[in-house]
Amino acid sequence: MDYKEVIAFLYNQLPVFHREGKKAFKPGLGNIQQLCERLGNPQDSFKALHIAGTNGKGSSSHFMASILQEHGFRVGLYTSPHLKSFTERIKINGQNVAEDWVVQFVEKNLQLIQDIKPSFFEWTVLMAFSYFKDQQVDWAVIETGLGGRLDSTNIILPKACLITNISWDHQDILGDTLELIAEEKAGIIKQGVPICISERQSFSEQIFQKKAEELNAPIVFAEDKIQWISYTNLQEQLQLQGKSSQYETFEVSSPYAGEYQVKNIAGILAWCEQIQSEGIIPLQWDKILIGIEKSKINTQLHGRWELIQKNPWIVADTGHNESGISQLLSQVKRLNQGDLWIILGMVADKDIHLVLKLFPKEAHYIFCQAQNPRALTSENLQKMALEHELVGFCENDVNKAIEMAKHSAKENDFILITGSTYLVAEINV
Repeated sequence: MDYKEVIAFLYNQLPVFHREGKKAFKPGLGNIQQLCERLGNPQDSFKALHIAGTNGKGSSSHFMASILQEHGFRVGLYTSPHLKSFTERIKINGQNVAEDWVVQFVEKNLQLIQDIKPSFFEWTVLMAFSYFKDQQVDWAVIETGLGGRLDSTNIILPKACLITNISWDHQDILGDTLELIAEEKAGIIKQGVPICISERQSFSEQIFQKKAEELNAPIVFAEDKIQWISYTNLQEQLQLQGKSSQYETFEVSSPYAGEYQVKNIAGILAWCEQIQSEGIIPLQWDKILIGIEKSKINTQLHGRWELIQKNPWIVADTGHNESGISQLLSQVKRLNQGDLWIILGMVADKDIHLVLKLFPKEAHYIFCQAQNPRALTSENLQKMALEHELVGFCENDVNKAIEMAKHSAKENDFILITGSTYLVAEINV
């Protein structure tokens, strides 16, 4: 098989969450434990850092990988989902796993698929662990998929853990209260392993404290270590000035200009202080700041406040749940000086109305539909939006929708593309 045939085979043979939703989710760690045991437990061959959370865990994973790269380490990075290519999920020092390696791994281990019948996500986790073992990484930054407790990545024994925040997402799997979701995320906390929390939230603070105490895991909350003095949005980056519990005042810039990164960066900085003070990695403050500033160059993350053009502004962002969309729209409101055009697409198994109620009634809407079986049809999205007095028309193709908005928008208008990772993935830039 060639690469395209292998990816098609995996999509066809294995349950794929980003296409099928909940029915593709296989709870429990039994499958991934069997898979790893059959291949000699590759997850035990490298040192790992583990990151969970509702929003921000992808950005935080890329920030940390970049920081470690700036310290001269060979760094594996596992994240999901991908935007353009499956190989984005598995990287070493910012370079995607080679297509040839993916082909060889699948062909060599076809019997494992037949014997264990894993989910697509379980298989990609095994693939990442095996690649990091083969390539002898110094460190691997591992992002959870769903939740934490029963997530396939949770068979690792990391040196330190980070939980970014808790918000509404995947309630059908993780629980129908924020407390239940927090308990699932807290499942990555391990015996004696330091844990940092990026965002202190009243409903989850005690859950994390209790779990950490039970497991004798040192815990810090980022706001106790990092205080922001100011931050400035400069279209294509954020400039931040803050105070640290260890380093007094400092300045750092983020190549991702979404203001939700302020909390993610505080979490990463506090985590780095914790990792250093616990003697896990001898991190240097100047290299930590450089790692954040160079993260887009070092790790190639896209789809987070992605500025496609100016005059009018066109920004794409993978925000897709209540918290992410709320923060995104707040920033757009502050920056927009003209009319607002929103190109929107969502997946059907989200709490659509919870998100739609956040959008401004005065904006112009174009409703889209990603080429994904989970995508909500643009017509149904249009009908649901109308219940919230959001008026617009349908154009399934996001690129045609962008051209339509550009044709109608004035120079000082703002065009936002959001609502689904899969919609943003289809943008041709």
